[in-house]
Amino acid sequence: MTKKAKTNAMRILDAHNIPYSILEYDTADNLLDGVSVAQKINRPAGAVYKTLVTQSPDRQVYVFLIPVEKELHLKKAALAAGQKKLEMIPSKNLLQTTGYVKGGCSPIGMKKKFSTFAAQPFNGQAQVVVSGGQIGSQIELKVSDLLTITEAAEADLI
Repeated sequence: MTKKAKTNAMRILDAHNIPYSILEYDTADNLLDGVSVAQKINRPAGAVYKTLVTQSPDRQVYVFLIPVEKELHLKKAALAAGQKKLEMIPSKNLLQTTGYVKGGCSPIGMKKKFSTFAAQPFNGQAQVVVSGGQIGSQIELKVSDLLTITEAAEADLI
C-alpha cells in the first residue's frame, strides 16, 4: 500500500506535538464498517471508536465517539448535549458540515469546533483508535490526548 498524504487530523496532531500512529488498511474489499476495520488493523473492536455526527432540531451539531461495535443511544446523547432530541446528520450533509466523508470522519480537525462527547468508560485503555480523516487510515493515540485535542466530555452514550 502506498503511503498516503497527511490528513487535516494528522496535521493538527503534529502542530500540537501529540504523538500518534497511523494505521492504514486495505479498502479494496469494500468492508469499511468499524468492526471490519478493527479486524484489518488488528485492534479489538472496543478500542476502535467511530465518530458520529448529530444535530438538534435547531441545527446545533454534536459529535459522539463510541466503540465501533456499539450503537449510540440518541436519548442519552441528547441528555449529554443538553438537548431534548438529536438525530443523525444525513450522510449527504457530512462533508459540508465536517469536512470529512462517511467512513473517514475524524473527530479531530473538523471544519468547526463542535461539542464532542466520548462514551465512558474507556475500559482502562491507554490508547484509542479513531479515523485518520480519510477512508483507509486510522490514528492511534492516547485516550487523554484524544480527549484534550477534541475537548470531549465523557458521557454515558451507549
